[in-house]
Amino acid sequence: MAGRTWEAFQPGEVIRHDLRRTVTETDNLLLTTLTHNPQPLHLDAEYAKDTEFGRIVVNGLFTFSLMVGVSVGDTTLGTLIANLGYDAVTMPAPVFVGDTLRFETTVIETRASRSRPGAGIVVFGHRAYNQNNDLVCQGRRSALLRGAGP
Repeated sequence: MAGRTWEAFQPGEVIRHDLRRTVTETDNLLLTTLTHNPQPLHLDAEYAKDTEFGRIVVNGLFTFSLMVGVSVGDTTLGTLIANLGYDAVTMPAPVFVGDTLRFETTVIETRASRSRPGAGIVVFGHRAYNQNNDLVCQGRRSALLRGAGP
């Protein structure tokens, strides 16, 4: 089990995830079409070249999902009971095909669950950066995790 129990996390702890990912055209195309998102900024190179970006912008939901997904191996793999919510998600800079993303997670808060004996809630702050160290996505995830007990 790669994930940790809720008691094993310390507020203020920063986890730098080893896994990096170069975003491909296929990544963007699959997520955009799987979610039936017709936004031409994500699909139409001719449209996108006339925008302020000058090219296709990767669907932000791909970036967000990748950011959370990469964190799982170092945080909640095998210990997650449920993700309780996501909030404060922002995308301060665009992601383009060919960008290589890296990820960090900060433990914001830990506490015992009031309704689930033996379980706890951990609030994670996830961040994604491109190859230029520009912050491209950030958000908070609240997760209900197993405890270390029997």
